[in-house]
Amino acid sequence: MAVEPLSQQDVEQRLQELPGWTTDGVRISRTYRFDGHFQAAAMVIHIAQIQEELDHHSDVTLGYNTVSVSVNTHSVGGKVTGLDVGLARRIEAVAPGHGAR
Repeated sequence: MAVEPLSQQDVEQRLQELPGWTTDGVRISRTYRFDGHFQAAAMVIHIAQIQEELDHHSDVTLGYNTVSVSVNTHSVGGKVTGLDVGLARRIEAVAPGHGAR
């Protein structure tokens, strides 16, 4: 199945359903905050599991009590696609269980 880049307008519209996610025109991203390092690290592992399931990998940065996620699709020249939005939705679904805010 071919993956096509989304228009900037489409990206912005889809992000309205994902509070906290932003776009810079090239990627979508979000930073989550946690009460401590262990919760943040557990979230990174959960994100990695989701990425493996979807075979769609993004940049994830672990801080002391933060996790930052930056997503785009390399196979279409680093643009945002429906795959990226789908990954963001899956991450959003598990974030509350890790105490993310």
